[in-house]
Amino acid sequence: MAVFRSDPCGILCMIITYLCVCYADYVVVKHLVIASMSDSLWGALNAFVFNIIIFLLVVSHLRAVFSDPGLVPLPRNRLDFSDMQEERGSKEEDGWTVCMKCETYRPPRAHHCRVCRRCVKKMDHHCPWINNCVGEYNQKFFIQFLFYVGLSSLYAIALVIASFVIDSNSSSKNDESARTKLVHSIVLIIECVLFGLFVIAIGCDQFQAILSDETAVEHVKGQGRYRPKRPKISLLAEVFGRGSKWLWLCPFSFRPITVEVANYAV
Repeated sequence: MAVFRSDPCGILCMIITYLCVCYADYVVVKHLVIASMSDSLWGALNAFVFNIIIFLLVVSHLRAVFSDPGLVPLPRNRLDFSDMQEERGSKEEDGWTVCMKCETYRPPRAHHCRVCRRCVKKMDHHCPWINNCVGEYNQKFFIQFLFYVGLSSLYAIALVIASFVIDSNSSSKNDESARTKLVHSIVLIIECVLFGLFVIAIGCDQFQAILSDETAVEHVKGQGRYRPKRPKISLLAEVFGRGSKWLWLCPFSFRPITVEVANYAV
């Protein structure tokens, strides 16, 4: 089910993201590849590979944006919570709780997002950069987005260095174009460093949350401390899906494993 939030902060962050991606692609293709490597197949190869990475970045981002993060279905009929105190105790014994804002029962590890105004299964946090929650069904795409942002940043910096090495060995120089290229290259490096450090920090947090089997919300609330330890490969498979590990970086298909929710189905 495709979802989109009309949150102004999220929409602004998405616009900034795509402006930065388009600018990086423009600088790499025009001022690095065409300006310094157009006379060889090496330039065409680098342009092709960089744009493949950008394509995978965009696909994973859009899937993280529009995928259902794991919204808990709302009841068709209004539920009666007049005996809330009595029912809460019996429900919390098996992990199910009551959300008074959604006015519904929610499965274990589901939490309410104040931005989405819904409960989300295995909610980690609400991310304005994807204008969506990071939850059970789209965490894979969010991590893929982080990976491809980091990879494109490293690749762009490497191309900047390579292009200046090539230019230093070239006899033909144009002062005006060289100055333009220098300005764009500096801006691109600053952008890549900032975004690179940003996604590394968030990516480390994501993998720590996965391997510790404790989302950011659960860590703050101290709800995952006494959860039984499970194999790391099993925890990773719950996020990245079934099948070959080579497909873990592919944003085109995903079959989530919902072990815990299935165990609590009624």
